[in-house]
Amino acid sequence: MATNKPLGDNARKGPVKDRSQLHQRKIERFIKRDKTTGQFLDVKADAKKFKGVVKEK
Repeated sequence: MATNKPLGDNARKGPVKDRSQLHQRKIERFIKRDKTTGQFLDVKADAKKFKGVVKEK
């Protein structure tokens, strides 16, 4: 069975749950958003998705 070691190395274990991402068709980029406040946090520089962030529908 796989384990996520070493502990305390600040590695992500699973998806980021307090943020989501959506695709902006006008600029062809993904935008990261905070789920609690709805504030936009970051825009991806390339056309790829953010790693580990849940995609909105």
